[in-house]
Amino acid sequence: MNLLALYLEFLKIGFFSIGGGLATLPFLYDMAARYDWLTPENIGNFLAIAQCTPGALGVNTCAQTGYLAAGIPGTIIAPLGLISPAIIVIVLVARVLAAFKENSAVQAASAGMRPAAAGLISAAGFGVIILSLYSMNTLNGGTWYEAFRWKEIIMFGVFFFLVWKFKKHPLFYIAAASVAGILLKL
Repeated sequence: MNLLALYLEFLKIGFFSIGGGLATLPFLYDMAARYDWLTPENIGNFLAIAQCTPGALGVNTCAQTGYLAAGIPGTIIAPLGLISPAIIVIVLVARVLAAFKENSAVQAASAGMRPAAAGLISAAGFGVIILSLYSMNTLNGGTWYEAFRWKEIIMFGVFFFLVWKFKKHPLFYIAAASVAGILLKL
């Protein structure tokens, strides 16, 4: 993929993925539908790696996508495209909001963005759950029962309960999930 096109794709994502790193996922899934070099499975793997590495989730995921699209230059260009709008908007918004922070329209617009951001993040989370626990490839020749990744579903339930109940440090769960993945041969 041409570097300018890659930059513009991620520039677009940067402008519209309000809500943080997970909000980039619907845009990445859209890219996967349009380009043959990216698959939903890639995105799921990139997300897993990005969550285990230091740095912003969206930037890490976009860097991996950029690498897949254009190698090392893509690893630099994709995150630059993603963060360019944030830099521009932060500078502009900081100046404007200082003058209009009490304006009811500005407050209403901010209040309206929160549910939209929550919806984007929730849709991305739901997409990751489906990608992790369900295999579309199995439906081509198998039964509905075989389409579900049962080991992963059980593991998801166990970790969901553990996180909800015990609230340990995320590294504990990442390490435990890695060990479980090896033992279960996922």
